[in-house]
Amino acid sequence: MVTRAHKIRVMIADDHAILRAGLRMLVNAQADMEVVSEASDGEKAVQTAGETRPDVALLDLTMPRIGGMKALQAMAQDSPEIRVLVLTMHDDPAYLRSALAAGASGYLLKRAVDSELIAAIRAVYRGGIFVDPRLASILVQDVLAKKDSKARPTQTVNILSPRELQVLGLVARGYTSAEIAKQIFVGVKTIETYRSRFAEKLGLRTRSDVIRFAVQMGLLTAEALESEPDGSAH
Repeated sequence: MVTRAHKIRVMIADDHAILRAGLRMLVNAQADMEVVSEASDGEKAVQTAGETRPDVALLDLTMPRIGGMKALQAMAQDSPEIRVLVLTMHDDPAYLRSALAAGASGYLLKRAVDSELIAAIRAVYRGGIFVDPRLASILVQDVLAKKDSKARPTQTVNILSPRELQVLGLVARGYTSAEIAKQIFVGVKTIETYRSRFAEKLGLRTRSDVIRFAVQMGLLTAEALESEPDGSAH
């Protein structure tokens, strides 16, 4: 949870000053966020990230000098604790795959609405992986393509209780602990306990891991991943 003592510290890296100004206003309008730095090119983004150490960096892929992708790679190497959310106009799957492989924690198209951007910042700050809903099916297809034809390891599923399995599926869909608690009529702390248990049992560290496992187990389909939970963020 973000407390009053700590806001999510955000860096904006984009070569368009007007866009940066708009993003700054949007982010600073959130009670739990603040813009701490900005950069207008890839080289400056890497330098500024190292100097200001934001929690989340909004990074465009098309920028002057070293470019966004190289900046992403450099930031992942030099400042791995910074969660990078790519904010781009590129809806080509190749860019999505490359960005995630280079270390991005999220990928959002610039045509996304304000609420999606804010949800994405919060999601990656919490350690999750956020993929634009319009591109989510690509992630599922990649997982299915790499899936080992051997088996659906039912033994692995059997080590989870029915409730843990239910919570895992809802986490993969993008629901927050609070939203899951309301759905199954238990407390948020109970949901957090379930999450800790299945993460420990299965070695699932991020939401990306949870999605991958859920797809492999047949708990999550491309249609389910693409559908948006009511009132929640992916």
